[in-house]
Amino acid sequence: MEQIQSTSSSSDRKSSAAWVKWLVATLIALLNGYAIIMMYAGGEIAFALLDLVVVSVGLYVFMSKRTYAHRYIFPGVAGMVVFIIFPLAYTISIAFTNYSGANLLSLENARAYHLKKTYKVQGGEYDFTLLERDDKRFQLMLVQDDLRFISAPVQLWTNNELKAGGRQVATSNQISMVPMDAEPVAKPASIRGIVDRKVYLSSLSLMLPDGSQLTMTGLRKFAAQKPMFKPVAGFTLKSGEFMDKPDMLLNNQTGQIMMPNPETGYYQYINDQGDFVGEGLAPGFVVNVGWKNFMRILTDPGIQGPFIQIFVWTVIFAACSVAFTLAIGMVLACLAQWESLAGRGFYRVMLILPYAVPAFISILVFKGLFNQNFGEINMFLSMLGFDKPEWTGSPFLAKTMILIVNTWLGYPYMMILCLGLLKAIPEDLYEASAMDGAGPVQNFFKITVPLLMKPLTPLLIASFAFNFNNFVLIQLLTNGEPDIIGATTPAGTTDLLVSYTYRIAFQGSGGQDYGLAGAIATAIFLIVGALALLNMKLSKAEKD
Repeated sequence: MEQIQSTSSSSDRKSSAAWVKWLVATLIALLNGYAIIMMYAGGEIAFALLDLVVVSVGLYVFMSKRTYAHRYIFPGVAGMVVFIIFPLAYTISIAFTNYSGANLLSLENARAYHLKKTYKVQGGEYDFTLLERDDKRFQLMLVQDDLRFISAPVQLWTNNELKAGGRQVATSNQISMVPMDAEPVAKPASIRGIVDRKVYLSSLSLMLPDGSQLTMTGLRKFAAQKPMFKPVAGFTLKSGEFMDKPDMLLNNQTGQIMMPNPETGYYQYINDQGDFVGEGLAPGFVVNVGWKNFMRILTDPGIQGPFIQIFVWTVIFAACSVAFTLAIGMVLACLAQWESLAGRGFYRVMLILPYAVPAFISILVFKGLFNQNFGEINMFLSMLGFDKPEWTGSPFLAKTMILIVNTWLGYPYMMILCLGLLKAIPEDLYEASAMDGAGPVQNFFKITVPLLMKPLTPLLIASFAFNFNNFVLIQLLTNGEPDIIGATTPAGTTDLLVSYTYRIAFQGSGGQDYGLAGAIATAIFLIVGALALLNMKLSKAEKD
């Protein structure tokens, strides 16, 4: 009997657990389904697809008994897809577009933006005053010289009330204006009151007695306006041929026709022969440009020159950083391992301390030390009779400063590695070398260095790849300065490829060029990927 009751209780617990599991899965599916719909509606199709795939696979893995073993590796795989594969694929896809600060919108959004443009027409501009009544309703008063008009009392919703109530503002709420015969009784509302109701006020169309329509042009202004553009079905060319293209717009002010140019990503006017003329109208829209961004790197002198210069400096910086940190770290490790040295433990702790301090703190400290006017380094050089170097003004001195700081930050890591590897070298080798009359220097170059270099090689390649993308050091220490003269993109003599890409993407004066930045980022990925493959081959060879 007790066994039957125990079995029944166990079955009830399993049933409850199954219900809880399905309830959680259903909630996850509903929440992510809503998020996917919102992302798709917002035009973020790639992110919606990523969410759909990851969540769907995850639910299948955790709810199906067939995929029980995969539950343990799915979080890692999902993390790799979301944080590595997807950003990489997304960046590469951007490299084949004209996506930039001037070309952010889709074609539909760019068209809608142009259709919202207006221009002033005959009817003039009126000063606007919002009158607040005691019954919480409002009247709108317009003044132009001796002309004064006022509206009947109306209800005006605030921006928060519209948002909280989910109310939709009509595209044109018409209100009739009548001439004023006497001074208004209501008091003028404050600017804050107008700002709080700006969304609703912007939707109003005020009708004057002569039939003119006025719309809001500022917090204190209403003016007669018309739409700048309107959709048009087609256009008759000079040859008599009728051009019928989608998304064509007519300029109501000039009578010109414009249409989207798929090559430039802008709306442009067309002539009577059907050819694009003039410059594109901002904002532009995103279009595929193929290999154009990659060709710009190879052919545009304003990009090619700085890119090659920065690429060479990036390789030199990474190689010198590895060489300097390795040399200093290996020598200090040998000294800290020397048995005749008193207080070896204390020296080890002190030499490792730079590795314990956060890098950004050390970089900012060094930035102050190298300050031309107030830095301690220049003050010390001045006391010795030397001129104060302009560390951040000269390309050579700026690069020297960067290598000094990076060597300080990186040598403790190499020293720790060498300290561990030195213990693996048999003492018999040094004893046999001493019997042959070799000294410490000969032992270092003939025994220590060759035996340490072999296991260190994969780690040195990894260090090279890390320094190849050492964005924090450049950004905090020099921000890429001094700038390269003649570059058409933001480029500095101390920029690495990664900081150069960042400046193109987010600091371009002519509009952030995400497409070009994506192309350079793709090139960086290929270089670092090649280094990773080389590292794997060397590690495999070392293991064999």
